[in-house]
Amino acid sequence: MHEYPVVVNWTGGRDGSGNLNPLNSGTHIDLRVPPEFNGPGGATNPEELLTSAVAGCYSITFGIVATNRKLPFVSIETRATGVVEQAGASFVYKQIAIRPLITVAADATDEQVQQTHDFALKADQYCIITNAVRDKVEIVLEPTVVRAS
Repeated sequence: MHEYPVVVNWTGGRDGSGNLNPLNSGTHIDLRVPPEFNGPGGATNPEELLTSAVAGCYSITFGIVATNRKLPFVSIETRATGVVEQAGASFVYKQIAIRPLITVAADATDEQVQQTHDFALKADQYCIITNAVRDKVEIVLEPTVVRAS
Protein backbone atom coordinates (compact mmCIF):
# COMPACT_ATOMS: atom_id res chain seq x y z
CA MET A 1 0.00 0.00 0.00
CA HIS A 2 1.18 3.52 -0.82
CA GLU A 3 -0.26 6.59 0.88
CA TYR A 4 -0.35 10.15 -0.44
CA PRO A 5 -1.39 12.46 2.41
CA VAL A 6 -2.31 16.08 1.68
CA VAL A 7 -3.45 19.00 3.80
CA VAL A 8 -5.73 21.68 2.35
CA ASN A 9 -6.14 25.02 4.12
CA TRP A 10 -9.03 27.24 2.99
CA THR A 11 -10.57 30.47 4.22
CA GLY A 12 -13.63 32.27 2.89
CA GLY A 13 -16.26 31.23 0.41
CA ARG A 14 -16.33 31.60 -3.36
CA ASP A 15 -13.93 34.55 -3.12
CA GLY A 16 -11.70 32.75 -0.62
CA SER A 17 -8.23 31.36 -0.97
CA GLY A 18 -6.24 28.43 0.21
CA ASN A 19 -3.41 26.08 -0.43
CA LEU A 20 -2.78 22.42 -0.97
CA ASN A 21 0.21 20.78 0.67
CA PRO A 22 1.13 17.26 -0.46
CA LEU A 23 3.07 16.01 2.55
CA ASN A 24 5.26 13.45 0.72
CA SER A 25 6.68 15.96 -1.77
CA GLY A 26 6.69 19.00 0.48
CA THR A 27 5.27 21.21 -2.27
CA HIS A 28 2.88 24.10 -1.73
CA ILE A 29 0.13 24.85 -4.26
CA ASP A 30 -2.14 27.90 -4.06
CA LEU A 31 -5.87 27.29 -4.64
CA ARG A 32 -8.67 29.64 -5.73
CA VAL A 33 -12.12 29.26 -7.23
CA PRO A 34 -11.74 29.80 -11.00
CA PRO A 35 -13.39 32.79 -12.72
CA GLU A 36 -15.79 30.53 -14.66
CA PHE A 37 -17.30 29.61 -11.28
CA ASN A 38 -17.41 33.29 -10.24
CA GLY A 39 -14.22 33.09 -8.21
CA PRO A 40 -11.15 35.34 -8.28
CA GLY A 41 -8.87 32.90 -10.11
CA GLY A 42 -5.15 33.57 -9.97
CA ALA A 43 -4.25 30.09 -8.70
CA THR A 44 -4.98 26.51 -9.61
CA ASN A 45 -8.19 24.68 -8.78
CA PRO A 46 -9.37 21.08 -8.42
CA GLU A 47 -10.55 20.94 -12.04
CA GLU A 48 -7.07 21.85 -13.32
CA LEU A 49 -5.47 19.52 -10.81
CA LEU A 50 -7.51 16.55 -12.05
CA THR A 51 -6.56 17.28 -15.66
CA SER A 52 -2.94 17.75 -14.58
CA ALA A 53 -2.95 14.47 -12.65
CA VAL A 54 -4.23 12.52 -15.66
CA ALA A 55 -1.76 14.20 -18.07
CA GLY A 56 1.15 13.79 -15.66
CA CYS A 57 0.34 10.16 -14.99
CA TYR A 58 0.05 9.45 -18.71
CA SER A 59 3.40 11.12 -19.46
CA ILE A 60 5.30 9.38 -16.68
CA THR A 61 3.70 6.01 -17.43
CA PHE A 62 4.43 6.34 -21.15
CA GLY A 63 8.06 7.25 -20.47
CA ILE A 64 8.66 4.37 -18.09
CA VAL A 65 7.01 1.70 -20.21
CA ALA A 66 8.39 2.99 -23.55
CA THR A 67 11.89 2.88 -22.08
CA ASN A 68 11.29 -0.63 -20.69
CA ARG A 69 10.04 -1.73 -24.13
CA LYS A 70 13.20 -0.24 -25.66
CA LEU A 71 11.26 2.08 -27.95
CA PRO A 72 13.49 4.89 -29.32
CA PHE A 73 11.69 7.37 -27.05
CA VAL A 74 13.32 10.80 -26.62
CA SER A 75 10.63 13.00 -25.02
CA ILE A 76 6.93 13.61 -24.54
CA GLU A 77 4.97 16.83 -24.28
CA THR A 78 1.42 16.13 -23.17
CA ARG A 79 -1.32 18.69 -23.59
CA ALA A 80 -4.61 17.87 -21.94
CA THR A 81 -7.98 19.55 -21.70
CA GLY A 82 -10.58 18.78 -19.06
CA VAL A 83 -14.23 19.52 -19.82
CA VAL A 84 -16.74 20.25 -17.07
CA GLU A 85 -20.42 20.49 -17.99
CA GLN A 86 -22.75 22.73 -16.03
CA ALA A 87 -26.44 21.89 -15.85
CA GLY A 88 -28.07 24.41 -13.54
CA ALA A 89 -26.41 24.13 -10.15
CA SER A 90 -24.89 20.76 -11.04
CA PHE A 91 -21.38 20.30 -12.46
CA VAL A 92 -20.08 17.09 -14.05
CA TYR A 93 -16.51 16.42 -15.14
CA LYS A 94 -17.29 14.97 -18.58
CA GLN A 95 -14.04 14.43 -20.45
CA ILE A 96 -10.28 14.72 -20.45
CA ALA A 97 -8.61 14.82 -23.86
CA ILE A 98 -4.94 13.80 -23.76
CA ARG A 99 -2.82 14.94 -26.71
CA PRO A 100 0.76 13.74 -26.32
CA LEU A 101 3.44 14.81 -28.77
CA ILE A 102 5.99 12.01 -28.60
CA THR A 103 9.43 12.47 -30.08
CA VAL A 104 11.44 9.41 -31.05
CA ALA A 105 15.07 9.25 -32.17
CA ALA A 106 15.86 10.74 -35.57
CA ASP A 107 17.01 7.33 -36.80
CA ALA A 108 13.86 5.49 -35.65
CA THR A 109 12.55 3.09 -38.27
CA ASP A 110 9.02 3.35 -39.64
CA GLU A 111 8.23 0.19 -37.68
CA GLN A 112 9.49 1.78 -34.43
CA VAL A 113 7.44 4.92 -35.09
CA GLN A 114 4.35 2.75 -35.59
CA GLN A 115 5.10 0.69 -32.46
CA THR A 116 5.47 3.91 -30.46
CA HIS A 117 2.16 5.21 -31.79
CA ASP A 118 0.43 1.91 -31.06
CA PHE A 119 1.75 1.92 -27.51
CA ALA A 120 0.77 5.58 -27.07
CA LEU A 121 -2.83 4.52 -27.67
CA LYS A 122 -2.56 1.93 -24.87
CA ALA A 123 -0.40 3.69 -22.28
CA ASP A 124 -3.34 5.20 -20.38
CA GLN A 125 -4.47 1.66 -19.50
CA TYR A 126 -1.44 1.45 -17.17
CA CYS A 127 -2.04 4.83 -15.53
CA ILE A 128 -3.27 4.69 -11.93
CA ILE A 129 -5.01 8.07 -12.07
CA THR A 130 -6.76 7.46 -15.38
CA ASN A 131 -7.96 4.09 -14.14
CA ALA A 132 -9.34 5.78 -11.01
CA VAL A 133 -11.61 8.09 -13.04
CA ARG A 134 -12.22 6.07 -16.22
CA ASP A 135 -15.77 4.96 -15.37
CA LYS A 136 -16.84 8.53 -14.58
CA VAL A 137 -14.86 10.66 -17.04
CA GLU A 138 -14.44 9.97 -20.75
CA ILE A 139 -10.74 9.73 -21.65
CA VAL A 140 -9.88 10.73 -25.23
CA LEU A 141 -6.38 9.94 -26.46
CA GLU A 142 -4.91 11.62 -29.58
CA PRO A 143 -1.16 10.92 -29.80
CA THR A 144 1.25 12.29 -32.38
CA VAL A 145 4.66 10.67 -32.90
CA VAL A 146 7.47 12.58 -34.64
CA ARG A 147 11.13 11.91 -35.27
CA ALA A 148 13.70 14.19 -33.64
CA SER A 149 15.30 16.62 -36.05
